[in-house]
Amino acid sequence: YSSSCHGSLSIAIMPTAIQFTRLVRDLNKVHTVALLGRAADIVSFLANAEGLHLDAECNAMAAAAVQTVKPSASAGGATSITYPLAGLPFQRMHFLVLPDKATRYNCPTRPDVAAKLCGANLGATLADVEEQHVFAIVPSALPAGVTAEASGLAYASAISRAAPLYTRKQDAAATPDDATRTVTVVTADGTTVGDDAFYNALNVVGDGVRQCAALVDMPCNELHCDTFAEHAREVAASLPNVNFQEIVGEELRMLGLGGIYGVGKAAVNPPRLAMLKYTPPGASKTVALCGKGIVYDTGGLSIKGKTFMPGMKRDMGGAAGVLYAFASAVKCGFKDNLYCLLAMAENSVGPNATRPDDIHTLYSGKTVEINNTDAEGRLVLADAVAYAARHFNPDILINMCTLTGAQGISTGALHAAIVCSDEDMEQQTVAAGKACGDLAHPMMWAPELFTKEFSSAVADMKNSVANRANAQVSCAGQFIGNNLPAGFTDDHVWMHIDMAYPSHSGERATGYGVTLLTQLLALNY
Repeated sequence: YSSSCHGSLSIAIMPTAIQFTRLVRDLNKVHTVALLGRAADIVSFLANAEGLHLDAECNAMAAAAVQTVKPSASAGGATSITYPLAGLPFQRMHFLVLPDKATRYNCPTRPDVAAKLCGANLGATLADVEEQHVFAIVPSALPAGVTAEASGLAYASAISRAAPLYTRKQDAAATPDDATRTVTVVTADGTTVGDDAFYNALNVVGDGVRQCAALVDMPCNELHCDTFAEHAREVAASLPNVNFQEIVGEELRMLGLGGIYGVGKAAVNPPRLAMLKYTPPGASKTVALCGKGIVYDTGGLSIKGKTFMPGMKRDMGGAAGVLYAFASAVKCGFKDNLYCLLAMAENSVGPNATRPDDIHTLYSGKTVEINNTDAEGRLVLADAVAYAARHFNPDILINMCTLTGAQGISTGALHAAIVCSDEDMEQQTVAAGKACGDLAHPMMWAPELFTKEFSSAVADMKNSVANRANAQVSCAGQFIGNNLPAGFTDDHVWMHIDMAYPSHSGERATGYGVTLLTQLLALNY
């Protein structure tokens, strides 16, 4: 295998290059062509796409093959036809057939199914098939508010996450230097969707999804606080008008960032707050993105059991998501100030570990009695949002995190749970998720109902709730919100995104959040 990714952090990569392009390549040089979409749209595309070079007999054969696939509402189907080389431009044509419908809580492009179909039928690598071209066919009847471009972004995200980058398998095969999977977004009548700027955005977001997922897939012996911060530094160096700053170790304690410091002080690699700052000329608004970067979560002294600890390498999925959402927004030409704050710590066990009953002072100035060291993500994010609010005064402040198991119980495996102080932003986020495929669903924002859950006799609050049956997702988010300056949500927008379950599918990371935040910010504002 080879190494890739920004900077000095080595990521062993699965050899699949993906390129989104509006110019369809010469299909005479492509080993495999895949048509991805609903059955009726694939048949229509076959009839209209002159670039496929199919004669009437081959076209009828292909259309008949598509009609044999009967996808259910929850799963797609696939078939393929292999052509003899003599007189035909390619060897194999795949038909990846999506369900015909999606409910109002789902993305109509069905990236949940598209990713699985691509992974299962096109392969994660190009070791066996050197060249592929995919036509991603936008559904003919999109709901109001969902554009063909948004559908294309959903496809880009799904196709990208179907080919993960990270592996440490010894038999990861080498790939020819020119092997590429190219993708063009089209309509059923054969028209190519979008201009060059649109395809630039697809490539930026698609790469961001894969790079984000690669970080989340990495174990902590490779991606600890030092290497994660160095990776973020080099991402910043690759972007225009971006500066990098970090506050590390004892400096956190000296500056009053007691949440991040208290969670990470027992680890070999010190905790830190890493920040990327984008301040383009002419900016009129400010957005801050804060991510939970727990590179490994043992639970601390409130230690997790042997069945709950495996997979906790993914507890930095929120930080990875906001890092690559930040990079994608900058590359897509975001015009306003944008800050990315990564609260990094390893929740470890050792002589210096935080104990239950310890009291820490957070950056907000509030004191916290620790009653559960395994409720650590809210502590590091409390410092991050308080720091962002005080120093950057953002119009919109978003934190994203793999925070609670209750998120999966509340909104499931694919929908992140959001808690938002502003109804318009809440609705925009839900709409953006439905359009681009990174789904989100609102939870209650009601500080007057949930703040009492953290009452302490000796400190301003505890870090875990009194009643675990009382809206856990909202309560966990509220703990973070409690550390915003008084009155902040009166004239600023704050949104909490809990994406514990959407951050992964099985044993693989999904890169969740990159597409959602890019769609919400860079492509909307």
